[in-house]
Amino acid sequence: MNKNDIRMNHTFLSFFMVFTSLCLTSSCKNGAKESSESNTIQNQTVVDDNEKLYRPNFHFTPKEGWMNDPNGMFYYNGYYHLYFQHYPDSTVWGPMHWGHATSTDLISWKEQPIALYPDEMGFIFSGSAVVDAQNTSGFSEENKTPVIAMFTHHDMEAEKAGRIDDETQSIAYSLDEGLNFTKYKENPVIKNPNIPDFRDPKVNWDEEREQWTMVLAAGQEIKFYASKDLKKWELLSTFGDGIGNHDGVWECPDFFPLPVEDTEETKWVLLVSINPGGPNSGSATQYFVGDFDGKTFKIDEDFQKAQAKEHTFWVDHGRDNYAGVTWSNVTTSKGGRLFIGWMSNWLYANQVPTEAWRSATTIARELGLIKGTDTYRLISNPVKELNDYRAKKISDTAMSIKGKTVLATTNTIDLSKTEINFEIPDVTNGMYTFTLSNSLGDALKFGYDASEKQFFVNRNKSGKIDFSDKFSDRISRAPRTAGSNDLMGKVLLDKTSIELFYDNGQTVMTEIFFRNAPFETLSIESDNENFEINHLEIHELKFN
Repeated sequence: MNKNDIRMNHTFLSFFMVFTSLCLTSSCKNGAKESSESNTIQNQTVVDDNEKLYRPNFHFTPKEGWMNDPNGMFYYNGYYHLYFQHYPDSTVWGPMHWGHATSTDLISWKEQPIALYPDEMGFIFSGSAVVDAQNTSGFSEENKTPVIAMFTHHDMEAEKAGRIDDETQSIAYSLDEGLNFTKYKENPVIKNPNIPDFRDPKVNWDEEREQWTMVLAAGQEIKFYASKDLKKWELLSTFGDGIGNHDGVWECPDFFPLPVEDTEETKWVLLVSINPGGPNSGSATQYFVGDFDGKTFKIDEDFQKAQAKEHTFWVDHGRDNYAGVTWSNVTTSKGGRLFIGWMSNWLYANQVPTEAWRSATTIARELGLIKGTDTYRLISNPVKELNDYRAKKISDTAMSIKGKTVLATTNTIDLSKTEINFEIPDVTNGMYTFTLSNSLGDALKFGYDASEKQFFVNRNKSGKIDFSDKFSDRISRAPRTAGSNDLMGKVLLDKTSIELFYDNGQTVMTEIFFRNAPFETLSIESDNENFEINHLEIHELKFN
C-alpha cells in the first residue's frame, strides 16, 4: 500500500465518522439500512452475472478464493487427487494452503476440504505427493497405505527480515488416502543450504534403482536428491548451468521417464517452469530430454544442439499454462504421463475480472515423447476421458472455403463448451484465421501463418482487456515444428479459455479471455482465394 492509498483511507475514515455522528434519527438509520440492502443486492447481482459469464464449464476452479500451482497429484483406489496452491480468504495471492479436489475421470472434479494449512514454520508452498505402497517411510498403521506429501515451508518472517534461507522442505503423511494429513514432527527434512528460491520438491519412485528421486528448484538450477525412506535425503547432482532459458527464476520441476513412440527407447524428461521468460512473455514451462543414471541427468546431444539453435522446447507456447506437473502412481496405456497446469500468467493473474474465485486449471493432458525431424519432442493432448462428454455434433468433409465462411453458430451448438477437430491440406502458404465473435464486437482470433510457419492467438479485442496492460500487449505466436504440409488441429473452448493442440499435440497454445457476452459465431478465412477443409468435426460437450 502506498502513501496515497493511506491518505485516501484516512479521508474516508474521517468522513465515515462524521456521517455516523450525524446519522442519529430513525429515518437516517432506516435509509442507511435500505442503502445497505440495496448495495448487497447489487453486489450479489454482479457476482451472479460474473459466475454466469466466467465460471468454466469443464475446467476446475475453487468455489471461492485464490488458486495457483497444482500440487501433490496422485492416483489411488480409483480417484485422481489434485491439490493446489490456495488462499481461501481472498481472490488475490496470500498465505498459501493446499486446496484439494478429487475426480474419477480427470474431467469432473469435486472440491474437498483444505488438506494442509500454514503453521508456525510458514506458508505451505508447492510440492508433490506419493503413494508409499511399500511403507518405506514407516508411517503405516493398521496396514493402511501411507500417502506422503512433500512441500516447501515458506517462512514469511524470515523473508521480511531479509534472510535468504526462508524456504525448507517438509513432509506430511495421510492414512486416509489423502483426505487428512499429519505433519512430520521432525520437519524440515531438508534444511536450506543458504540458497534463495529453494522450493517445489517433486518426488517420484525410481523403480529401476528402488529409490525415491526428488527434483528441487534452487535459483536457476535443479537439484537432484535420492532417499530410501522419504525422510533422509542425499544430494546427488545439479542441472541447468548454461542450458535452457534463464530469463527468470526456475521453479516447479518434474522429472520422469517416457517411452519414445514407435521405438524401443525410453528417455527421461525434466520439466522446469520459469517466471518470467516465457516464449510470449511472463511465465511458462520449458522441458529437457536426456538420460538418467540414478544420480545425474545428462541432456541428449541432439536435443542440446537443437535447443542451442532455437529454444522451442516449451510444454505450451500460450501465455496461460504454468507450473504444470504430473500425477504420481499412474501412467497411460502407452506409458505416458498425466499432466495439468495452472491456467494463468503471473503478469496479470491477480487482476483478472472474476469475483468469487480466481484462476482455473488446464484440461488434464496426456504427455508423450516422439522423435521429431531434429530431436525428441514432447507431445501433449487432452485426456481421452473427455470423449465421454461429447454430445451434439456437427460434421462435414471436403468443405470449399471462399472468403470469410461461418462454420458454426449458437443456433446449432453451444460455443462455450466445445471441442473442434479439423484438417486443412496443403498449408504451404497464406494465413488461416479462425474467429470467435459476438454481436457486441468481441473477437478472439487464432490460426496459422504458413508464410512464417507460426501459429498465433490474438485476444486484443476479445472482451475485457483493460484490467492489465500486460494482458493484450501482444499477439502470441508459436513456431510449427511438424514437417507435414497438412495441418491437423484440436480446439477446446470453455467460457474463458481456448486450448489449441496442433499436429497431434506437437505444438500447444493455451490462452484465457473474458468476453462481454458469449461468442455466437465461429468463422474461418484465408488470404488465399480459396482452400479446402478435409474434415471438420464440432462436438458440444455435455456436463451436469
